[in-house]
Amino acid sequence: MTAQYDIIIRGGLVADGTGAEPRRADVGITGGLIAAVGDIEGSAREEIDASGLLVTPGFIDLHTHYDGQAIWSQRMNPSSSHGVTTVILGNCGVGFAPCRPSDRELLCATMEGVEDIPGVVMKEGLTWNWETFPEFMDVLEAKPRDIDVAVFAPHSPVRVHVMGERGSNREEATDEDLGRMGDLIREAVNAGALGFATSRTAVDRRSDGEYIPSFEVGEPEIVAAAQAVKDAGGVLIQMIPELGMTGLTPEQEFGLMKGVSDAVGLPITFTIVPGRKNNPHFWRELLRLSKEHNAKGGATIHPQYFPRPVGMLASFDLTSNPFVNTPAYKALAHLPLAERVAELRKSEVKARILADDPDEALLPLTAMTRQYDVMFKLGEPPCYEPEPGSSIAERAAREGRPPEEVAYDLLLENDGKGMLYVAFGNWPKDNLDHMFEFFDDPNSVMGLGDGGAHYGLICDSSYPTFVLSHWARDRKGRKLTVGDAVRRMTSQPAALAGLHDRGVIAPGYKADVNIIDLDRLTLHGAEIIDDLPGGGRRLDQTASGYCYMLVSGQVITRNDLPTGILPGQLVRGRQAAPAQAA
Repeated sequence: MTAQYDIIIRGGLVADGTGAEPRRADVGITGGLIAAVGDIEGSAREEIDASGLLVTPGFIDLHTHYDGQAIWSQRMNPSSSHGVTTVILGNCGVGFAPCRPSDRELLCATMEGVEDIPGVVMKEGLTWNWETFPEFMDVLEAKPRDIDVAVFAPHSPVRVHVMGERGSNREEATDEDLGRMGDLIREAVNAGALGFATSRTAVDRRSDGEYIPSFEVGEPEIVAAAQAVKDAGGVLIQMIPELGMTGLTPEQEFGLMKGVSDAVGLPITFTIVPGRKNNPHFWRELLRLSKEHNAKGGATIHPQYFPRPVGMLASFDLTSNPFVNTPAYKALAHLPLAERVAELRKSEVKARILADDPDEALLPLTAMTRQYDVMFKLGEPPCYEPEPGSSIAERAAREGRPPEEVAYDLLLENDGKGMLYVAFGNWPKDNLDHMFEFFDDPNSVMGLGDGGAHYGLICDSSYPTFVLSHWARDRKGRKLTVGDAVRRMTSQPAALAGLHDRGVIAPGYKADVNIIDLDRLTLHGAEIIDDLPGGGRRLDQTASGYCYMLVSGQVITRNDLPTGILPGQLVRGRQAAPAQAA
């Protein structure tokens, strides 16, 4: 008898991505698409018993930086270890196309500074068999990989390609410059870019400490870029605003985004990170202004939030630690870890480092590893909503010691591989209750996993596992329902990005599917692995509980381990909804 389906997933609890709570159903898959959902009586070449397991659409991360990793690797992990089946590259306006050979060094320095990707890794890993954006897209399309990738046209490469040194020095663009940038952006969107991405934040610096080319670029340039996206049929504008760091008010910074929205009529998504001490009202004002703007109708503006603290890992074995900018530590930094740790254990060396004042940090992120009041020991499994009183500062006060000393001793654990977590963003108080201000806002969208970036600093792309295990299962107090948690990682980001062919389990949709044992779903601690070009090292984070992950109906993960099957594709532009869903 001829099988009617390629795969039937039997008896799972289907959270279909619409927000509905899980219901028992079978899911039939044929030709990479979902063919049937319900009680299926037919046969299949393969049947998967999902009894007692959660079945969801594949998750979608709107904000990643796999621009380089998608060139040199077939796996987009950590994201693809956490149920993510589609990622979007080119965020923050940084990337590698378009790029003349003479500009490669500058774009790599920009990526190294903004996203903590070591220069040697890019030197060894980037093939540079492209110059134009369409050529870059062709290279991405030709590379086998585990999950799907989509791309924004990044602002800084476009600006430098048109303006050269004037662009990198952030000089004002002429009308001729704007016209040429528009041509490149239209070319990119015609080649399949979803839209355009830019950053205006002072945190984003090149590896030499200089601001990136798009920093403080004015409204006319962003409007011209957005208009080019619209002209070519693009979907979305992504922005990182200047979040109160240079004295702008929320009204001023939102005014720029509103001006772009009103002028062009395209949706905008922007990074929003609740502050701690500096302008704690800033993010709430941006949230309020977005609601007021969207209530008027027309083009919408969508705050993009992260569902746990935005955190940096500090270690003697990573890019940064609380002492990385002190002269006494710098004198040892060149030593291999084992030799360095042997020196760091000496009482006189410890005293010298603890007494040292740090030099000015070249990159702002490294200075944040001295914030002891938001520094925690994560533990295993890691806890991203730590109990009140558990910070290094509070622990030090109880022990009657300086926080620097407590941090120093903890970092020496595990032969100098001890890690501390610095919740420098999205941790305004002592819990995550404020997240419901985003969860309750229909226009806010979840994202900001940053996969492929901050290789030695941040490992946030594991957030889908945290959302399910913490927000929908373990959290004390108010939670998300399972159905709502799934919706926020599937149909909601898919719709905003114009990827209407995925994010829902229903007939005709792309068969990107997760089968998860929610009861045993566990997020493991970050670890350092050596798999980057040029001998580079990076943070990775795994999980237990992903029984199966399917991309286009093919099993890429079985029992938490990759199968080696690589069905991932380049997504070119807007994707239409299935005819059945229209």
